[in-house]
This record gives sequence, C-alpha cells and structure tokens, in this order.
Amino acid sequence: MNQEYFMRLALEAAKKGDALYGAVIVKDNEVVAAAYNTVNRDSDPSAHAEVNVIRNLTTQLKNPSLEGYSIYTTGEPCPMCATACVWTGISEIIYGASIQDLISINQAQVNISCEEVIAKSFRKIKVTKGILKNECLQLFA
Repeated sequence: MNQEYFMRLALEAAKKGDALYGAVIVKDNEVVAAAYNTVNRDSDPSAHAEVNVIRNLTTQLKNPSLEGYSIYTTGEPCPMCATACVWTGISEIIYGASIQDLISINQAQVNISCEEVIAKSFRKIKVTKGILKNECLQLFA
C-alpha cells in the first residue's frame, strides 16, 4: 500500500462530511481510524476531519499520544488541526490540496501553513504535500 491508496480512503471519507474534508490515520501500513468534517451536524466549529479522527483514535486508545502514526488529509491541516497534530505527537502529515490551493478555489482558510505551525512548535513532524492534489481539489468542483 502506498500514499495514494491511503489518500483515496481520505477522499472517500470526505464525501460523508458537512464540508468535503476527510482524514485517515495510519500506523504500520494499516488504517486505524478515519473521519470527516462534522462542523454543521455537531454544531462544533472544531469538528474538522483531522480533529475528529484524532479524537476518535485517542479515545479508543485511551492515550493522547499518537507518536509513530501518520495522518492523511485531503486538505492541508489548518492552524487548529496542525496544532492538534503537534499536541498528539503525530509523526507525519500527508496532505493533498494546500491551503493556497484551497484559497484559490474560494474555500475559507486561515492563511498559515501547517509547516509554519510546526516550525514554531516543539515537535519535528514530517510533512508530505500534494498527494492526489487534483482529486482532492475535485471534491469542491
């Protein structure tokens, strides 16, 4: 299984959400959690796909640490979601469409990259960009 495979699963999750963002968390080449945006249905502005998948997995594990895990997201994590990744200790963030890509198609975004958030934090998190970028942007077509 490769990065495209896991991103396709995030794309499928995104289609179930209020806003078309999806996320999966992977460890040892296996998906351990998937989620999507539920801001409207939960009346919760923090219910982004990344926060939801992190909440689901850390609750299931009964452990706030996700060191050794990777998160795949259809859109670059916003500053809130990137910070959630920092606090959990996620090892890698892999995303499709960047914040700049999303802004260019009129998606509301806070214009601070996840790399900027990570750089100002106490963690080193690997970031891989642009996996199935066009497919991720097609969610909003």
